[in-house]
Amino acid sequence: MSTSGIGGGLFSSFHGSRTSPFYGEDRAALSKAVSFPLRSSKPLRPSPIMKNVNEGKGIFAPVVVFTRNIIGKKRFNQLRGKAIALHSQVITEFCKTIGADGKQRQGLIRLAKKNGEKLGFLA
Repeated sequence: MSTSGIGGGLFSSFHGSRTSPFYGEDRAALSKAVSFPLRSSKPLRPSPIMKNVNEGKGIFAPVVVFTRNIIGKKRFNQLRGKAIALHSQVITEFCKTIGADGKQRQGLIRLAKKNGEKLGFLA
């Protein structure tokens, strides 16, 4: 049996032509042996959701949850955003006062976020 075909392509006369090397029962057996996952419209992994790992924990969490339930989620998130922005401005002014660079300022803001999560401010 020759393994070189016309035009230099590789195929075996035992399996058939170059474009379709498996026929009939061989093809069915191969398709059962090698299964490929079907594509679906849903992604394989759910998209990550930013969620606080300490949600509901921390000394201030009950007050935060109570306040959010009273004034509503939309208004609460607006107030929280303003408070976070104000706190970031305070950190920035502090860094200017002591002569800290941008990288140190960013580290302090990250530390404030971690502390806020631990204390329950971001519940």
